[in-house]
Amino acid sequence: MSLTVIFGDRAPLKVEAAAEADNLWIDRGDLEAISGWELKPEGICKGDVCVPIPPGRAADFSREGGLRFNLAALGTLLEQPFVRDDKNRVWYFGEAASTRRNAMASPDAPDFELPDLDGELHFLSDYRGKKVLLSAWASW
Repeated sequence: MSLTVIFGDRAPLKVEAAAEADNLWIDRGDLEAISGWELKPEGICKGDVCVPIPPGRAADFSREGGLRFNLAALGTLLEQPFVRDDKNRVWYFGEAASTRRNAMASPDAPDFELPDLDGELHFLSDYRGKKVLLSAWASW
């Protein structure tokens, strides 16, 4: 069945997949396009980072001779929360817990952009190393 997968901040991608309970079986060839990760002999890798498949759990991640990959198993392994909307056939994989923990431990504010009164965009990162006063308000 065709469905849409949103993996973190990557663009949504429509793929052929099989949703079975809390498992999402995708074509192995779609894994890198969807998530940026790829299946290698040493584990599931993204760039120089490889996460080994836990011993005895290979069938949870791969089947049909390695042609299908369980994206939900990867999300669980990476502590990446995911939700699905069966009616609209959409699966969303959020940010990994380790990424959130690292961001919360950092004293740096996350980067964002805002326009000034003339419409020119300013990024917070443009002011790194300088003191910045952020003022926010809400009407509610």
